[in-house]
Amino acid sequence: MSNAVTASKMETPEIYADLHRKLVTAQFDHGEKLKPEDLRQTYGCSANTIREVLFRLSTVGLVSFEEQRGFRARSTSRERQHDLTQFRILLEQEGVSLSIKHGDIEWEARLSAAHHKLSHIESEVRRTGTVERLLPLWSNAEWEFHDTLISACNSPLLRETYKTIYDQFRQQLVSRVTNYGYYPDNIEEHQSILEAALARDEALCRQHIHDHLARNMISDR
Repeated sequence: MSNAVTASKMETPEIYADLHRKLVTAQFDHGEKLKPEDLRQTYGCSANTIREVLFRLSTVGLVSFEEQRGFRARSTSRERQHDLTQFRILLEQEGVSLSIKHGDIEWEARLSAAHHKLSHIESEVRRTGTVERLLPLWSNAEWEFHDTLISACNSPLLRETYKTIYDQFRQQLVSRVTNYGYYPDNIEEHQSILEAALARDEALCRQHIHDHLARNMISDR
């Protein structure tokens, strides 16, 4: 794990949230061994608490567990990234179609506000040429925009499934090697998605979502 920080004693939900954040923002390398004793000391909690948290993280696909080998951050592969990208596109396209159908002016306002925040952060990343300093802010804003985009779909199950796939997708994509998944074209692509959604142009919005994410797929598969 990079940038380890010793924390005072934390409650189980806080430990879960902190480890979850670290797993999707490249603070653990793909396949890195997660040692319960080290984590127990970091968080000032019992070994049972750490094991409970790691098992919970394994149920949402961010941690793998094998007998005799223990816990590891999920490994990455081109095939897995392709599958997650494909599934995320399908879910996000369906979610935005339903949101365009059901969303009201409040949804439009929330989406515009989420985009404004994201655009400001991504513009700063483009200006400075570095992602790492703004990674927590950018990660939160990126999630907020895409979540808000489908938030009027009226399907709690779709949103719950999308959250699981989104987090696994981010974990696969985000690493120091890939500049944490940042692309300079993100600003224009997010703007295009926003404009199509606000114009209630379902077909165009679905196309922009596909174009925004498809670069993470295997082209010849």
